[in-house]
Amino acid sequence: MRLKITQFIPLIAWFIMANILLLMPGKDLPEVSFLDMIYFDKWVHIGLFSGLTFLTALPFIKTNRINRKLLIRIIISCVLYGILIEFIQKYFASGRSFDVTDMIADAAGCLLGYVATNWLQRRSVSKKNKPL
Repeated sequence: MRLKITQFIPLIAWFIMANILLLMPGKDLPEVSFLDMIYFDKWVHIGLFSGLTFLTALPFIKTNRINRKLLIRIIISCVLYGILIEFIQKYFASGRSFDVTDMIADAAGCLLGYVATNWLQRRSVSKKNKPL
């Protein structure tokens, strides 16, 4: 089965939404001390990057074209994107700053996305191998 551009629509939508959230001006972000206490910002980074990793791999899983090498490339690309976003926030986004802990949260999200991707791949393979 061939990959179709339409299979990447969820990824493209997620990527656009993530960029809007990650690059919005700092003055537009809520300043609630309760959210700081539960590290809400880090959870957002983890969620955004786990979704990014998962949705990048999903079309390849659906077409049975995923392999370990491709998945590692996806993870590395998403981690590098997380690092790049921090530099963009520092130099180009108004009221945003560079934060190493955000990069760690991004990488953790990529690993979580890997776990979800790996689970889905194993599940889809086991369903294909079950007798009717």
